Amino acid sequence: MYHRKIHYQLLDWAQSEKRKPLVLRGARQVGKTTAVIDFGATFKQFIPLNLERTEHRKLFETERPIAELVDAIFFQAKKNTELLSETLLFIDEIQAEPKAFPILRYLYEEFPDLKVIAAGSLLETLFDVNRSFPVGRVEYMQMHPVNFSEFLGAIGEHEVQKALEFVPVKNYAHDELKRLFNTYAIIGGMPEIVAEYAASRDLTKVSRLYASLIQGYLEDVEKYAKNETQRQVIRHVINASFLEAGTRIKFQGFGRSNYRSREMAEAFRSLEQAMVIRLMYPVTGTTLPLIPDLKRSPKLQVLDTGMFNHMSGVQQEMVLLSDLYPIHQGRLMEHLVIQEFLSVQLDPLFKPYFWVREKVNSDAEVDMVIPLGADLIPIEVKAGKTGKLRSLHQFMDVAPHSMAIRVHGGNFSIEKVKTISGKEFCLMNVPHYAAAQLPQYIKHLAEQVSSNG
Repeated sequence: MYHRKIHYQLLDWAQSEKRKPLVLRGARQVGKTTAVIDFGATFKQFIPLNLERTEHRKLFETERPIAELVDAIFFQAKKNTELLSETLLFIDEIQAEPKAFPILRYLYEEFPDLKVIAAGSLLETLFDVNRSFPVGRVEYMQMHPVNFSEFLGAIGEHEVQKALEFVPVKNYAHDELKRLFNTYAIIGGMPEIVAEYAASRDLTKVSRLYASLIQGYLEDVEKYAKNETQRQVIRHVINASFLEAGTRIKFQGFGRSNYRSREMAEAFRSLEQAMVIRLMYPVTGTTLPLIPDLKRSPKLQVLDTGMFNHMSGVQQEMVLLSDLYPIHQGRLMEHLVIQEFLSVQLDPLFKPYFWVREKVNSDAEVDMVIPLGADLIPIEVKAGKTGKLRSLHQFMDVAPHSMAIRVHGGNFSIEKVKTISGKEFCLMNVPHYAAAQLPQYIKHLAEQVSSNG
């Protein structure tokens, strides 16, 4: 079971009295189907449907009373309707039959005891072509690539995994965690890649799988692009995004192209809906609400750091290095830290932000801000064990609190620091490999500050 967190969230969903049919969102090949199949094994009855298969799709093509449809589904699966409340129905590739979308509403209204999960490739892009979807009658959950903790579980490093999840991490575990995190940083968190590495422990054997994954995204473009121009633009954005990940971008001429801003913006929106990329916009405030400045250049985050490495052609070089921090001029670690943090965010409405100084022409920039109450905690990612914190100091000078976090290549520690202008604040240093636990570390920092007055 690679996606432990999603499994526990699915369990909470299934046990909720206010449960609705669940739409599981996520980019292709992040393990949605596998996660639901694993979860289905915990039920007395599990009915998996794949609407790309003719015999399954035909169940939804003919209009019929919802009770008759449910009977037909159970009959075809050779399952007992008397165990309906102990059954999980999984409708995979739901986009293959448009008539299946509105049926989720009737399943919710007429068969509330039946647990229903739906998933599909590029599901969100279909909302833009006026398909009928039961708004208010479904709920959503979001899946991401496997994070470092889940990677450790997949390769059998369970004691190291326990050490990672202890907050704060003990210094005696640092070297081993850092060594394994370097491996994870090279291959990323796509489940197929992780499974191959877990089986072979050979980094050179996973290279061909990346090309297959990226080709899959390009083939999806062929299926869903509205016209040839859009097809070409989206293809270009996919290829260029994996080279420019971790940078702030402009739509006009992105990837050294001649495409216009409007064409690029539309392509980026489609790929963001499909969760292939994510655009992080800056905020200028230090308290809630988070108000992104959409006029400023966003930062580009791609689905998976391993794919970023593969497209950049640096994986073979990385295998030979003990220190990965110089790769991509530090972009690798910043990108991976954000990916790790996002891996524990299951709310599809969650958006990460970074901070820039409101002053015109200022280059002050903090890599990420995370809400704590009404405040925003600044997160600065440094490639190695040290690094200047000029932007973080500028943020703290205007922040109404005294807490900040540096994610770096060194050990865990907490220290008192003064900004250039003299304001004292508490700086927590968190190792890169603990980025998925940042919410717990922020809570720990707040407790330490509170207990120390």
